[in-house]
Amino acid sequence: MGLPAINIEFIGKAENVIKRSQLGIVALILKDEVQTADTVVYKSFDEIEMDEWSPKNLDYIQKTFMGTPSKIIIERLPTTAENYTDALVRLNNKRFNYLAIPGIEDKDSAIIDSWVKSKRNQKKTFKAVLPNTPADHEGVINFTTAGIKVGEKEYTTSDYTCRIAGILAGLPFTRSATYYELPEIDTITELEDPDEAVDNGELILINDGEVIKIGRGVNSLTTLIGVKTEDFKSIRVMEVQDMIKDDIRTTFDKYYIGKLNNTYDNQVLFFQSINVYFTGLGDQEILDSNFDNLAEVSVKKQRAAWEKISVDTSDWDDQKVKERTFKRNVFLGGKIKIVDAMEDLDLDIAI
Repeated sequence: MGLPAINIEFIGKAENVIKRSQLGIVALILKDEVQTADTVVYKSFDEIEMDEWSPKNLDYIQKTFMGTPSKIIIERLPTTAENYTDALVRLNNKRFNYLAIPGIEDKDSAIIDSWVKSKRNQKKTFKAVLPNTPADHEGVINFTTAGIKVGEKEYTTSDYTCRIAGILAGLPFTRSATYYELPEIDTITELEDPDEAVDNGELILINDGEVIKIGRGVNSLTTLIGVKTEDFKSIRVMEVQDMIKDDIRTTFDKYYIGKLNNTYDNQVLFFQSINVYFTGLGDQEILDSNFDNLAEVSVKKQRAAWEKISVDTSDWDDQKVKERTFKRNVFLGGKIKIVDAMEDLDLDIAI
């Protein structure tokens, strides 16, 4: 009896995907002695009392909210804290999209880089905006612009990671971060070759002569191997991919774990529901509706699972492999095509 409820769940997620995409969450780690609570959550800057934080941290929070995330989770540490371990432990089981630690030093950025990579290997969809961190990974945005001046105040690259995180969390899937304008910035240290920086996996700001804006919405990934294609370098594409993973995983947890036997028929019901979801994402132009977006049993993984316990599957065709479910495992495979935003124009005019 679970199929109708699951379909309704997935249809609702697909129909509301544009709205949900603007509701990203930013996690900040701030060192502060004025605030005493370990964890503080705000949904708007108006909720904050001005005497709750040091002036510097108030500025960081305000800069983050300029990007309109749905909320900010702040993990506070004392100013004497030698590392960020306690804050990371508290964040481990919280839900957020982008982490920023304004003021972080290079030696600590490397530690956060490793933490994000390890968590994504554990199927968490955390991402971080770090300063000058060539992580070569889709979960880390390497922000590198220096000399950021807002009025008379100058910010370091590290300081402004919170502003970038707020922007990325608040963007809808109807657009990418490319050419997103930051009108509050007056000047930056401009690069001689911004194209090279982008190719190196750097998220940079550029000056188009009128306004400061993001050059291109890329993460730090530069090495393309295996399943990691050029698409994995796009922040927007990875955000869609992470959303799809979270939606499927949370729906599976809610309706399937411990509730249905692991038969092929029940697996088919689950895959059919996912395909209903994919169709909805196609209707929203998140997936390409002209592509065969499909979820099904991963024949390769299921066959390998049987062979690992010395079962000879050489005379099994693909359908038999699908029907021979393996213990408690549901091996999900398939393919989708995520639609990216328009960013490049190649124009030829003949006269």
